[in-house]
Amino acid sequence: MIEAWSAADVRAAEEPLLAAGVPLMERASFALATQVLRDLRARRRSVRGARVALLVGAGNNGGDALHAGAYLARRGVAVTAVLVAERAHAAGLAALRAAGGRVEALHEAPERLGGVAGDVARSDVVLDGLLGIGARGALRGLAADLVRVLDAGPRPWVVAVDLPSGIGVDDGTVPGPVLRADRTVTFGAAKPGLLLPPAAHLVGELTVVDIGLALRAEPAVRRLEPADVGRAWPVPGPGDHKYTRGVVGVVAGTSTYPGAAVLAASAAVRAGAGMVRYVGPPAVGQAVLAVRPEVVTAPGRVQAWALGSGVPVGFGTAQAGRDEGQHRRARTALAEAAGRPGSPVERTVPAVVDAGGLDLLEPTSPPWFVLTPHAGELAALLRRRGEDVEREAVEAEPVRWARRARELTGATVLLKGSVTVVAGMDGTYAQADAPAWLATAGSGDVLAGVLGAMLAARSADVVGRPALSAEVASATALMHGLAWRRAGQGGPVAALEIAGAVPAVVADLLPRG
Repeated sequence: MIEAWSAADVRAAEEPLLAAGVPLMERASFALATQVLRDLRARRRSVRGARVALLVGAGNNGGDALHAGAYLARRGVAVTAVLVAERAHAAGLAALRAAGGRVEALHEAPERLGGVAGDVARSDVVLDGLLGIGARGALRGLAADLVRVLDAGPRPWVVAVDLPSGIGVDDGTVPGPVLRADRTVTFGAAKPGLLLPPAAHLVGELTVVDIGLALRAEPAVRRLEPADVGRAWPVPGPGDHKYTRGVVGVVAGTSTYPGAAVLAASAAVRAGAGMVRYVGPPAVGQAVLAVRPEVVTAPGRVQAWALGSGVPVGFGTAQAGRDEGQHRRARTALAEAAGRPGSPVERTVPAVVDAGGLDLLEPTSPPWFVLTPHAGELAALLRRRGEDVEREAVEAEPVRWARRARELTGATVLLKGSVTVVAGMDGTYAQADAPAWLATAGSGDVLAGVLGAMLAARSADVVGRPALSAEVASATALMHGLAWRRAGQGGPVAALEIAGAVPAVVADLLPRG
């Protein structure tokens, strides 16, 4: 698992070490230089004679870049520091000059921007040390102009120092120009903005360097890795049977959208549910059975629900007449799953609420409900609860609005996207496992079915410890992305093929022995 701490928590962990004279900058810059040397060796035959450009701002990140540049210069690398501010880290600047590095004071001659940017672009590696974790807002002035010019031309290999300059450190926002990194070397701990969208796509490969920080606060953001999913995936034992493995109830699809029911049910079956029970119009049930004959269409017990995929939105409007009873079925299931008064206790179970099911929610829901909107659906959900927000705002600040939806609804919120954000009771997860190829019709229905199977297998645990919902949802998002890789092998893939790839991915992830 990758864990990220806020800028304030990182600075708090640094303060006692700095007060004690611990050379944190030396540790950070040495690690940074060592990683740059590895990258150079991977990209060219000899380090000696390689060209490295440092983009240096006024803060400590500029100091890290300068000290790393001094180390590289002593190894035979031709290093040039480009200064964009009147002030630069004095000790780092002195170290670079003493090592034979060159300094280009661009702030003294901004008219040379084009020529300097051309020289930087011809470097083997560029270190982005313009801003650090203490900065707020977008790059401005000469630094912003330099980044815009570099982004418009041929790109060298870019290594961000601690974080790509100009991203929101704690929220992953991108308020202005950012030089996209091929690698980010971050010190002490990952910062939330490195894991959160939209900034996560600008980070490249993330390298976390241990510089001796003792972080006592809870992480602000977590990201599961494949090994975490393998350890958490429910594996049946010799005493298990179909009911102990989990029964998933699927309320999905209408005669207009029967494929949603087929996909959600197929995904639940392929994810290892003990039984999948389809609840819906008989004609749609027949379509499900034609693809998945093991699905049951008779009523009975359910240990988690997957609701709303392929169900029309607009409960209480003209659209309601086209739902073929699915709104009523979903509302009944939601009321029982939430443990509403009058509902049998044993029917209090987790639920995945997708697409048209989002319209059917009560004003508040229990945290063992997992809502799975995309940005447009989340904006609509928030507007129904009094927020003035459009899809574009959700896409610009996804973690803010996912957390707000969590506050307003009480449910766990999984905001789908190329980086999926999960806002739960005890924190936030961000999974960067979904490539753009997954933005295809039916992909969300598959996610709902797999998540339903996961929640059914751990139903009692999730209801008893609702914070677990976010971890299960994050594990499912990761699995969803891995299933695309298996099915599509880097290219386009149909939703049903994603569901079909799930068993092989599960087998790969499970611990051996």
